[in-house]
Amino acid sequence: MDKITGEIIKDTVSFADFKDHDGQIVCIKGYIHRIREMTGFAFVIIRTAKDTIQCVYAPEFSDYRWDEKLCEEACVKVTGKVVSSKDAKGNDRYELQIHGIDILSLPATNLPIVVNKKQLDNIQLSTILDLRPIALRNPKERAIFKIQEGIARGFREYLAQNGFTEIRSPKINFAGAEGGTNVFKLDYFGKEVFLAQSPQLYKQALVGVYQRVFEVAPVFRAEHHDTSRHLNEYTSMDLEMGFINSFEDIMNMETGVLKYIMNLLKTEYKEEVELLHADIPEITEIPVMKFMDAKELLMKKFKYNPTDMKDFDPKEEELLGKYAKKELGSDFIFITHYPSKKRPFYTMDDPNDPEYTLSFDLLFRGLEITSGGQRVHDYNEQVAKMEKCGMNPELFETYLMFHKYGAPPHGGLGIGLERLTMHLLGFSNVREATMFPRDINRVTP
Repeated sequence: MDKITGEIIKDTVSFADFKDHDGQIVCIKGYIHRIREMTGFAFVIIRTAKDTIQCVYAPEFSDYRWDEKLCEEACVKVTGKVVSSKDAKGNDRYELQIHGIDILSLPATNLPIVVNKKQLDNIQLSTILDLRPIALRNPKERAIFKIQEGIARGFREYLAQNGFTEIRSPKINFAGAEGGTNVFKLDYFGKEVFLAQSPQLYKQALVGVYQRVFEVAPVFRAEHHDTSRHLNEYTSMDLEMGFINSFEDIMNMETGVLKYIMNLLKTEYKEEVELLHADIPEITEIPVMKFMDAKELLMKKFKYNPTDMKDFDPKEEELLGKYAKKELGSDFIFITHYPSKKRPFYTMDDPNDPEYTLSFDLLFRGLEITSGGQRVHDYNEQVAKMEKCGMNPELFETYLMFHKYGAPPHGGLGIGLERLTMHLLGFSNVREATMFPRDINRVTP
């Protein structure tokens, strides 16, 4: 009887390992990215999960003879000899002299777009999104989501190193965490339930268990917007910390997270950073400004008259980003003490001025990427604030269980993964940084 042992058998090598196999016969698997026929030989570029590898076919290399069925986007296994040489700068470079090609599959038809260029030129974003499974084969498109992987990976690694436990909260909920009407309603076996706006109510409860928790997961907002910076489903990187001394503890934790992420991208994602010409910020410290001080700055320095004194519009965020960069030397700025009327019911009011909250947003190059703050932890205070917000505490009995039976001072934040990726890479539309976007117009592919 055959048995599966879990042993991973490698029958191919990666391009990074070519230096260890110079002069040896190896195998690689991937797509034929491009074929360039020359007189008496041909260059065959193979696209693997990470690299594009130059292979050379010539009859003198082996007894193998070219199969006329081979074409671009065919899936193949290539056997060949690793050969090294020096480039113009004296650096080692490697290619594969082809000794054989096994066809694993052939495309049924020609691709609707050309993916073997450095980037998808002169193609509308809507077309790229319609053809996303194919468009992502382009090296530059693919690199976007390797960068995004690095951001989420850095978030996880740093928090795990600092005593956080990763959690999984449900996405079908009894109520919206943020309140309001921007929730997707579902018929759940005859009951009305909602898709999660955030993991807020659950990560607070789990602070009572693990003290520090985080989650990287989708959240849903039923907002009828169609802007370049909003989605109806996006990935939120959330954390929650218990036993804090103040909401500055949360801002310090985020600053540490961002430092770690940016360093990770510059070291372990260097190729993708260079391919995308990403401007990775240097972070030493992040300046902090109170909400009303920021409003006053906008009016006095920029002669900008705000239309909303409870929040910032995109132009105000842009101006504050320019101010932070020019005057404070930072790509980031924390804005704190937002008005109580603008923050969710679980946000703690400033005891020195209850019209404002112990909350913050983080702006990155003039775009809000984070909302966070300290939460209400006293049961009676939380019930009173719910009632003040016109909410019925009886509907939140399971949420209030955390407060009723003892909750520590705590707080947290949420970072929009796609929005951070978008701005880090200098894109103008968040859909460019979303693998399969979901908005008011798009539910496919």
